[in-house]
Amino acid sequence: MGYRNLRQCVEDLRKHGRLIQIDDCIDARLEAAEIQRRVYASGGPAVYFANVKDCRFPMVSNLFGSLDQARFLFRDTIDQVKRLIELKIDPNELWKRPLRYAGAPFWAMKMLPAKRRGGPVLKNQTKITDLPQLVSWPDDGGAYVTLPQVYTEDVRHPGAMKSNLGMYRVQLTGNDYVPNEEIGLHYQIHRGIGVHHAAALEAGKPFHANIFVGGTPAMSLSAVMPLPEGLSELQFAGALAGHRIPLAYGATALPLYAEADFCIAGTIERQTKPEGPFGDHLGYYSLTHPFPVLKVEKVFHRDDAIWPFTVVGRPPQEDTTFGALIHEITGPIIPTVLPGVKAVHAVDAAGVHPLMLAIGSERYVPYDERTRPKELLTQANAILGQGQMSLAKYLMIIAGEDDPSLEIHDIDRYFMHLLARIDWRRDLHFQTETTIDTLDYSSGQFNHGSKLVMAAVGKPIRELPTELPANLSLPDGFHTPQVALPGAMVVQGPKYSDANEMERFCAAFDAAAPINRFPLIVIADDSPFAAASLNNFAWMLFTRSNPAADVHGIESFTHEKHWGCRGSLVIDARLKPWNAPPLIEDPAVTAKVDALAARGGAIAKYL
Repeated sequence: MGYRNLRQCVEDLRKHGRLIQIDDCIDARLEAAEIQRRVYASGGPAVYFANVKDCRFPMVSNLFGSLDQARFLFRDTIDQVKRLIELKIDPNELWKRPLRYAGAPFWAMKMLPAKRRGGPVLKNQTKITDLPQLVSWPDDGGAYVTLPQVYTEDVRHPGAMKSNLGMYRVQLTGNDYVPNEEIGLHYQIHRGIGVHHAAALEAGKPFHANIFVGGTPAMSLSAVMPLPEGLSELQFAGALAGHRIPLAYGATALPLYAEADFCIAGTIERQTKPEGPFGDHLGYYSLTHPFPVLKVEKVFHRDDAIWPFTVVGRPPQEDTTFGALIHEITGPIIPTVLPGVKAVHAVDAAGVHPLMLAIGSERYVPYDERTRPKELLTQANAILGQGQMSLAKYLMIIAGEDDPSLEIHDIDRYFMHLLARIDWRRDLHFQTETTIDTLDYSSGQFNHGSKLVMAAVGKPIRELPTELPANLSLPDGFHTPQVALPGAMVVQGPKYSDANEMERFCAAFDAAAPINRFPLIVIADDSPFAAASLNNFAWMLFTRSNPAADVHGIESFTHEKHWGCRGSLVIDARLKPWNAPPLIEDPAVTAKVDALAARGGAIAKYL
């Protein structure tokens, strides 16, 4: 019933034909990551790297390579977890369908961590430079842990039940870190560890942290799971793993996950040091910034330890599967947390936080025809006040009553539904001078930018064109118009110099011009690329624009501090000088992996 450790997981995947082993000597610097990206893109299995250059530990990647494989990993437990969530939503279901929930008390017991005096992870000690030195992208600042489970406790309320287990990236080498003594801990805004860190600083007490790597895959998934306050990640991991998570006490200031493959134990001090760059999941480098430093005290590993890793970059990547599985498990609970909201979807292709879609409901005035958003705006504010959903930069919200068949993951249909109904004169709602995702550089400021709510309700107010207007004339420097999807046009603009270019574009038209048949116009550096696929369009548009600065419009106006436009909405999605650079592979490493593929073998078809 579930996996006790990573070795069991690897051997089970191998037994069922869901894992391929590479015996060639593979470099953890760039080569392993290049192989992982290709295998994931081709729908391949997990990959076991048996021979890692200059390292005695094997590595494994692509454990969550597809939603099907993720479900396979938790095939013995996921249904029971879903039933526990059903009871969380409505406890009365236990009495209505007692046979369905007969095992609930037994499963609830598995959510309690188990105390141990020791464990496999304590068998050996090593040092940071002996661990696999994974570098994923050419300009990364050093080697990173990409599947860490960072365990901390609240000094005010110590104990596992009040702990936090989060996946915060860890830089092992590079920059100004003292080798084997210091590592970087990058945690972003609106993360649980920040509350613990602040409490320790306020109390003047040491802030201890244990970084686990490996163990049951349930621990990795739990570390990224957005759980409500009061439910610890260790409890969720126990339910998903099918057994109580064993914690070993006494070896360090905090308990250790006994079945982990590795554990780095240390103390986070008040000081910061430069961390980064790091090729991140938006498809760009997150740049060098000061982040906390962990003073390394001990590094443990079990016998026959395996180093699991993933690679992030422009979506989709393996972390896409994390998001899909999280939505599958927790999606049904959204209406109980946000009344009136039927579904939300952070769009992976747009980098997750840059774009969130929501389906709400209009219940305020049921006797009135739905002609403008009312309750949707209340629900939008609730979404932006809820955990990591508060990091959404563009939030689109529509009323489910207008099309009950619309599914939240049908992104192109969702866009068309909104574009057919939205009134740019009234349905744009900005938040300026606010927080945004740490990894989003569209504003040119760190952790700071703007948000835009687009709310649409009622019957369609326009038909969406699928062909460009005849004899379309564009201002000088703007050319190669393309239809990205019905109602959305992409125009190639000059290289960015300042926002005056956008004002010049908008001033070239009035609200009666034929171009306004397209309610949305996007200015891009490469319009054929942007229009080639919905993924390209979403990635380029929402990662490269800051709403308060980059949203313009034909015949725009401000009335009582509300901004709108009478013609098309025009968004500048060109790269700006302050944007982070996009991720590009190293040509030499690409050629090396090409050569590996050319030699044939089981891995070749996935490369």
